[in-house]
Amino acid sequence: MQDSQSRPDAQLETWLRERHSCRAFLPRPVPRAVIERILELAQRTASWCNCQPWQVVVTEGEGTGRLREALLRRAAMPGFTPDIPFPREYRGASLARRRESGFQLYDAVGVARGDRAAYRRQELRNFALFDAPHTAIVTSDEALGEYGAIDCGGYVANFMLAAQANGVATVAQASLAMYPETLREVLGIGADRRVVCGISFGYADAAHPANRYRTRRAGLDEAVRWFAGQGEHVLERAGPGAV
Repeated sequence: MQDSQSRPDAQLETWLRERHSCRAFLPRPVPRAVIERILELAQRTASWCNCQPWQVVVTEGEGTGRLREALLRRAAMPGFTPDIPFPREYRGASLARRRESGFQLYDAVGVARGDRAAYRRQELRNFALFDAPHTAIVTSDEALGEYGAIDCGGYVANFMLAAQANGVATVAQASLAMYPETLREVLGIGADRRVVCGISFGYADAAHPANRYRTRRAGLDEAVRWFAGQGEHVLERAGPGAV
């Protein structure tokens, strides 16, 4: 049996395990060369027919500040209309995991359960971009529909992994897609693009309590079934173990 450090994917595993959703950033900007390296790596993402449907607007300096202010103004108003409908509902394991993750965050930052005013203050941190110096807004070609959005999901995952490899913290934010009209106005995004999500990024504030907890990952026994083809509908659960 191979030692964990001698496995060919050992470094990949390290980056996957260390990456987390950063919800408090230092003000220090990421050098342009580092951002470009992250973008170059993410550009290697596989896509349907190699369409590469993603386009990305990266903010920096005053641009990030302008976007933050515009989002906070919009978030103070009622209603939202994302380009891609949000989930109809969370149920079963998805609901349980969502609740667990939310309570972990609230417990970490000292928000008491049932304190709706505190919930709202924490929610608005999304639109303050968690004080990140940069945000990448990811859009897809409207004509490609769901498949374009799926490809963008792969791009987002690779962007965050490439950032982790370069010492940069990230948080993917579907919340920013709540207000596509604001993003279009501030960033000049065309009507032919569907806003998928944002990725706020920078250097993590390791001392902030929001960055001191980690979410659980389901084991293979929860996520995978094997089909061996022996007889009708013969399915074997994967063995236990966290990933």
